[in-house]
Amino acid sequence: MQMAGAFAEFERSMLKERTKAGLDAAREEGRIGGWRPKLSPQQQADIRKIVSKGDRTAADAARLFKIHPAIVSRLLARAPRSKTAYVK
Repeated sequence: MQMAGAFAEFERSMLKERTKAGLDAAREEGRIGGWRPKLSPQQQADIRKIVSKGDRTAADAARLFKIHPAIVSRLLARAPRSKTAYVK
């Protein structure tokens, strides 16, 4: 039984090594993990502009660009806020 455990442990360490080597190679090529962005930088700027101006709500912008409203919410949360946005 100890032999089977030793082989399993060895195989697991080899798997970790290969995975790390693959991720490192991908990073060297400039690739990063995760999904591709749903929106181009221009589309992101357009959404920020129309929502901050008050032309459309975040939900309307999501429907317009055919994306989930949560994507718009995250986009707006990451956007740098100007001081004029808080003036009443």
